[in-house]
This record gives sequence, C-alpha cells and structure tokens, in this order.
Amino acid sequence: MFIRRSEESKLTNWYFQIDRRLLGYLLVLICVGMVCVVSAGSVQALRKGWDWYYFLVRMLPFYIVGIASLFIASALNKKLVILIAILNLVMCFPLLLLTVIIPQAHHGSARWVTLAGVQLMPADIMKPGFVIMTAWFLTKMKEKFGEDIFTSKQAWRFQALSWWPYLGLFLVTLAVLFSQPDIGTSILYFSVFGIMLFMAGLPRIICFALGGILGLGAVAAFIVKPHVHRRVMDFLFAPLDPQTQVGYSVSAIRQGGLFGMGDEAFAKEHLPDAHTDFIYAAIAEDFGAIVACMLLVLLVLVLKRLTTDALRARDPFVFYATGGAAALFGVQICINLATTLHIMPPKGMTLPFISSGGSSFLGFCLLFGMILAIVREDKWK
Repeated sequence: MFIRRSEESKLTNWYFQIDRRLLGYLLVLICVGMVCVVSAGSVQALRKGWDWYYFLVRMLPFYIVGIASLFIASALNKKLVILIAILNLVMCFPLLLLTVIIPQAHHGSARWVTLAGVQLMPADIMKPGFVIMTAWFLTKMKEKFGEDIFTSKQAWRFQALSWWPYLGLFLVTLAVLFSQPDIGTSILYFSVFGIMLFMAGLPRIICFALGGILGLGAVAAFIVKPHVHRRVMDFLFAPLDPQTQVGYSVSAIRQGGLFGMGDEAFAKEHLPDAHTDFIYAAIAEDFGAIVACMLLVLLVLVLKRLTTDALRARDPFVFYATGGAAALFGVQICINLATTLHIMPPKGMTLPFISSGGSSFLGFCLLFGMILAIVREDKWK
C-alpha cells in the first residue's frame, strides 16, 4: 500500500513534509548499529556465559523506546518541541546533580543513576534539551537585544532573559561533569556550546578566549584528575602498549584488512568495550576497511544533511538547533574515532546510533526527532 500525495491526512502530510532522506539515513544507521552490537559483543557475552545475542536483547527496550520517540517527536510542532526540551532538562538536570550527591561509580566514573533497575546516564539523555533550549535562548536574546547580544550591556544585566541565568546553569553542568569525572562529555558540551555561539555571531576574539578556557580546563584536568594525568602521559610519552584497550583497538583495525576476518577475528576478544566505545575497531576487524569506510560515509551523509537543513532554515531557531545538532553529532563522532585510532587519549565516548549504550541512543533519537519536526515545520509552514 503506497501513500499518495493527493490523500489528505496527518500521516500523508507528515510523510511528504518530513526530510525523508535524513530519516532514511538514521534508520539505516540504527539497523547497522543492531548488527554491529551483536557482532562486537558476541565474544564478550559468550566469555561471560551469556547468549551470543545478550547485548542486543539488553538494548532492545532502548531501541523500541528510541525509535518510537524519533517518529513521535518528528510529528510535533515547534511549541511542543520546545516544551519537551524543557521537560527533558527539568527531569535530567536533577538526575545529573544526583550523580554528585549519590555517586554510583562504574569503571572509575560516577556518571550513572539507576531508575527502576535501569542504569541511565543523565548527561547523555539531556543532550536534546541542551541543544534545543540553547537555540531557543539565542533566538530570544536576538529578538530582545538585537544582533549584538555578546557585547550589549543590557544583555549582561541580571534579569530573567540574559546571559547570567544561562551561563550559571551551563557552568554548573560542566562542574558536575568534570567532577564525575567525565572529561569527554565536558569537552563535548563545551565544544557544542562554543559552536552554537559562533553561529550566533560570537566575535572572533571571544572565540579565542573560549579556546583558551578549554585549554585551561584541559590543564586543570591533567593536574587534578590522576587518571587524566596517567592517560595523557601514556599517550604522549609511552609506546603504545598492545595489551591495552587502545592497543587492541589499533591491532583490530590493522588485522581487518580490506574485507575483514569474520569468524577469525580475535583482537576484539580482549576489548571489554568492543560493543560500546571501541565498536568501530570491532567493525573494521570483522567486516574490513571497505565496510568501515562505508559506515564513515553514512555518518558524513547524516552530518551533511543536518548542515544543509541548517543553511536552508528560514527561522533562526531552526538554524541554531539544527546546527547545534550537527555540532553535537559531529564532535561526538570525532572524539570516538580519535580515541579508537589512538589520536587522542581514551575518553569513553559512544559512536552515535552504532555503539551499545541506551542513554546515548535515547538522547540522539529524541534530538533527531525534534530536528525533523522543526525542519518540517520551517519548510512547509
């Protein structure tokens, strides 16, 4: 049964108004992710006495909820998208603070909270609210204070709509992420924040200042956090240890060749995070460099589509939100691949839609559903 344009229904309007190309790319990514989670996690599952499809089953509730939220959010209007973004922050920000009050350490970091027996990472789930509300904030600031929102004295006065409330909440978020410690997510949030401000016309000198602040933050993490100090020193001065996760990751990519090793793949057996942080290495070893490069092309196509939608936007809010989503998606991919390829110290970052990680998957599905919704409304209404 085919949907015809002449039909008058909400489903028909949604189908013909939605960015079907971006939605198609996302659905393909999700399907690829399901296959890769099984492929990368089967060895570890069997080693622990579980079924080979254990990690797929564990992710299944997140896939169902995430895909449902993607489609439902894509059918909303701009007002409902903003409302959901507010609710997202209202629910997730207290949970983020809870990681400091009642820390639940896992792999040396207290990033998680447990709700109804399910471990969730608030910083991942609140990404949609962060991007959408930052876009709303920048739009409202320009409506109230004009184009010069960064140097206007009025914009820096203590009032409800000004820089102080936003920066206060943002700095608290960064402080919590830094204390967990979750340096990778701190870098991600700060980078997206800087890119969105740049899109809003941030003066170049302030861009350099933000870069300096990011550098000072990295130095502070190096001095204050022992594990950061150790990882940086090992990365800069120690030869790559083939018995470490990064060592096994690089070996897996090398051994995969063009067409992969299939059942003979063995480097991922030593990667406890092969189905999460280092899934790209497992993909390269299992399926080869050709398939790994095809996955990169698919990720770039999603990023290109987001950029195109942002540049075509008529509403400044849509421009900022879609550009922020592109920044979040692109920066997280870069951090994950840089860690996998030993270009930067390990950061514990998932590959969007591909890695096994329920919180990350839910956050990106909700975010992209919102983006599809506001792009649709901006284009047709």
